[in-house]
Amino acid sequence: MLPIDAILPDLKAALERTTTLLLQAPPGAGKTTRVPAALLDAPWRGDGKILMLEPRRLAARSAARFMARQLNEQPGQTVGYRTRLDTRVSAATRIEVVTEGILTRLIQADPMLEEYAAVIFDEFHERSLQADLGLALVRESQQALREDLRLLVMSATLDTGPIAQVLGDVPVITSEGRAFPVDVHYRPLPRSGRMVDQVTAVVREALADQSGSLLVFLPGVGEIRRVEQQLRANLPDRVMLAPLYGNLKSEQQDQAISPAPEGQRKVVLATAIAETSLTIEGVRVVIDCGQQRRAVFDPNSGMTRLVTGRVSRASAEQRKGRAGRMEPGVCYRLWSESEQFGLADYTPPEILEADLAPLVLELAQWGAREADAVAWIDKPPAAHWRQAVALLRWLDLLDSDGAITDHGKAARELGIHPRLAHMVLKGRSIGLGGAAAAVAALLEERDLLGPGTGADMHERVRVFFGERRDRTLDVARLKAVRQSARRLSGPGTTEATPPSETEIGRLLALAYPDRIARRRSDKAARYQLSNGKGAVLREDDPLARHEWLVAAELDGQAREATIYLAAPVDIPDLELDLADHIQEIEEALWDDSQGKILARRARKLGELVLQEKPLGRVDPELVRQGLLSAIRKKGLESLPWSDGSRQWRARMRLLARTFPDSGWPDTDDAALLDSLEVWLGPFLVGMTRWSDLARIDLLAALNSLIDYPSQQQLQSLAPTHLTIPTGQRVSLDYTADNGPVLAAKLQALFGWKETPAVAGGRVPVVLHLLSPAQRPLAVTADLASFWRNAYPEVRKDMRGRYPKHPWPEDPFTAEAQQGTKKRPTR
Repeated sequence: MLPIDAILPDLKAALERTTTLLLQAPPGAGKTTRVPAALLDAPWRGDGKILMLEPRRLAARSAARFMARQLNEQPGQTVGYRTRLDTRVSAATRIEVVTEGILTRLIQADPMLEEYAAVIFDEFHERSLQADLGLALVRESQQALREDLRLLVMSATLDTGPIAQVLGDVPVITSEGRAFPVDVHYRPLPRSGRMVDQVTAVVREALADQSGSLLVFLPGVGEIRRVEQQLRANLPDRVMLAPLYGNLKSEQQDQAISPAPEGQRKVVLATAIAETSLTIEGVRVVIDCGQQRRAVFDPNSGMTRLVTGRVSRASAEQRKGRAGRMEPGVCYRLWSESEQFGLADYTPPEILEADLAPLVLELAQWGAREADAVAWIDKPPAAHWRQAVALLRWLDLLDSDGAITDHGKAARELGIHPRLAHMVLKGRSIGLGGAAAAVAALLEERDLLGPGTGADMHERVRVFFGERRDRTLDVARLKAVRQSARRLSGPGTTEATPPSETEIGRLLALAYPDRIARRRSDKAARYQLSNGKGAVLREDDPLARHEWLVAAELDGQAREATIYLAAPVDIPDLELDLADHIQEIEEALWDDSQGKILARRARKLGELVLQEKPLGRVDPELVRQGLLSAIRKKGLESLPWSDGSRQWRARMRLLARTFPDSGWPDTDDAALLDSLEVWLGPFLVGMTRWSDLARIDLLAALNSLIDYPSQQQLQSLAPTHLTIPTGQRVSLDYTADNGPVLAAKLQALFGWKETPAVAGGRVPVVLHLLSPAQRPLAVTADLASFWRNAYPEVRKDMRGRYPKHPWPEDPFTAEAQQGTKKRPTR
């Protein structure tokens, strides 16, 4: 019997009374495999099927197989599953476990979901982009078209407040689970040590000191391989290593989650894929490196970069819980106990950091042209939304009003990223349909050749067509890529012949017109992209001999992105395929090498110059436009920012976040660069040199974005200073991560009974309480609680260290002081 079984009667009874429900149950409670089966005999189900979403293919396949085994069946009978490349369902299927993109396609095809009686969102705390989109669409369908449709959101750790904004006041059922105690050991990384070495050392320690199998959390595949290599050099007898990550062969994934053979122990080296959903049998020791890798999209460059950072507190608890599924366990954390308190509560939802082009296209198909047209748990960032709309319009997938075009509808049907879908459709029209399908399929999967094999996309295409053999090739992945290419080829597309390298470049330019790259004249392997950013190849990469490339994959770094996949392209192909995007303009540009503005007439594709001719006389307006262009190129950080102007932006961000419907302007980098002409342009009149920019009053320029009454309201709601009990005016720091922050000597705040707040009392000020030596003593957003609970301990520790300064027993009534006992100042 699993812990979830105890609440199943309550859950079934609740779904008789209401159509929407939240279920909170910790890992190991059994919610994934027990709940769908328990609903099969619900009277409200009738002949309808139960649809359950899982965030990953491995979890969907594993859950369906487990439930099928419980019924003594194979997947595809009563219980089936659907993933992008693998479907096991039949006419007899009553429970379908699907990956999240599948739900979006199902509801777009049938907004009423007439075949289904219930939709279950499993592991919703992961907050993937597709889960947020799916929940929004299902909820809208339920409210407008299917009042009888059951909607169940299940999660291990759930902040119900934001979800209630979408679902309303719905019942919450909680399962306590069955968590055995887990003993936590902190093993912080030595200051000069490498994380991989520390992981290896702790694995060896745990193998020697503990029993059972081990689950090791690492940020990515590279770290998994390095730890595996180190461990294999001296692996104890009867210990097997099993990597586990998303793009691993399904047979190896199954081996990793199955129990170790009798008499053996297993060390599973896993990414965050093992954090939830999966049960890995036999594990009683978890080693958590404390890091995770996330894809973070930059709307300014249109590129995504992988960021390695700290896990959240919720993730750390999830990982720890893996050790206590079946018996008491042990968790080794490779950070200190004090660092544990500094972890963020939750990992940011994907919708706040992702490329939104696929989501915007799906919503356009749904009929929603603006982000506000849908009820979100977390609203998509405005800059990300604008970038996605601009890209989709460039690709002719949306029209000027934001409505989906016929071309957009055809692209969406392909079920791949809009860039690649556009390339496939255009490829068909220029006689390269089969090649385009192959290139798209290759880019949708992880690189067939892996690291250290150069950036030439042509080499991957040669592998696809069997022209290149590689002993390390994953044959199963190649088979999946070819299967995907056949699906994308479309009706009437003949079997493709291997394309040339410039034909590949021509196709990539259709998908990535913003990533066409021209080699800089003075740098052999450095390129400028058509989006204005810089990029670099390895100098020994054969592709560096080409002046013109198209980059399909880059790492998205802020200064110069590293090109990982690219192909050369011919200018005549660009002139033909992208003629509508080539402009002939007169412009003035800042020339760093000459230190002045130069004017020219140029034919340009984005920021790349195809042809140019110098102009003689330079118009003053062109000079001003040239300075604006230089600022856009160099970025806002090139402007003379003062502390006051930085604080102004942070104050505006706070008000826009706190009062989203009050019309406070967006002040992120993308928005300010978009409106640069409006707020900064007037301040550039008469300036001709870069050094003239130092004279700009940036605070005054920014203030021009709002009228005078709004400026007064800004000062009222987000004041620059607060008066503390000593009578001093102390500045607030709104740029701090958890701001606004007020830092003051602890004695100067005696008598303050409550934490001050800004934004009309909605946002508490974070107080940094300082010692007489101006060193931090405590940080609090609840001053009354600090005085009652923490201050007595601080007083005990500090009285002896600073005897000349007052440490009264009752800080609520004591007089605030800035100086010592003998020389108090107010």
